[in-house]
Amino acid sequence: MPIAGLTQRAEDFITQRLTLRALPFRPDISIYTPTAQSGLVGWLASEGLDEGPPYWAYAWGGGAALALYLRDHPEIVAGKSVLDFGAGSGLVGIAAAKAGATRIWAMDTDPLAPVALELNAAANQVDIAFWDQPDLPDTGIVLAGDVFYDPAIVAQTLPVLETAAGRGARVLVGDPFRRSLPLDRLEQLASYEVDDLGGNAPVRAGVFALRP
Repeated sequence: MPIAGLTQRAEDFITQRLTLRALPFRPDISIYTPTAQSGLVGWLASEGLDEGPPYWAYAWGGGAALALYLRDHPEIVAGKSVLDFGAGSGLVGIAAAKAGATRIWAMDTDPLAPVALELNAAANQVDIAFWDQPDLPDTGIVLAGDVFYDPAIVAQTLPVLETAAGRGARVLVGDPFRRSLPLDRLEQLASYEVDDLGGNAPVRAGVFALRP
């Protein structure tokens, strides 16, 4: 979790400089999103937080696919406890709440993710709790969007998700078929044409079940 001073500065920046907008592919969900005038890159540099992309500030392709899948198949999470793993903006957790999940946890390593997630959850009038313990919470469903974007991350996250699947959780992954996606461990359930940051045209993103 971020320290108190950073939390307040991040809240102020997000609410004052980012735009709360409905997502084109899920107009029932709104998240705070930067524009060219937001000055996000400069602000992150001033805070010493510019070492990696601000995943919490955007709807990425894998998360978008999961959000659409939950719209189409709300029974997957309805009445269940859910973990939004690598939550970023909280898009997937918000989609789970709108599909009827009863308890939603979120995890992310970015120090600003809890701030953005709390603001986005409040804007959508849903409840999501941030989980900051080393072990995963005991939930029936684990949703993981865009967590396999390079080999090093795969080496870290795949064993964690496999452990969750091994103890009985259903693990669903959203990803726009990045090179590092471990397809040999996944069963594809659906695909969608979605926008992904860094692209000029929609890309195909899949929703997958992790094999136990």
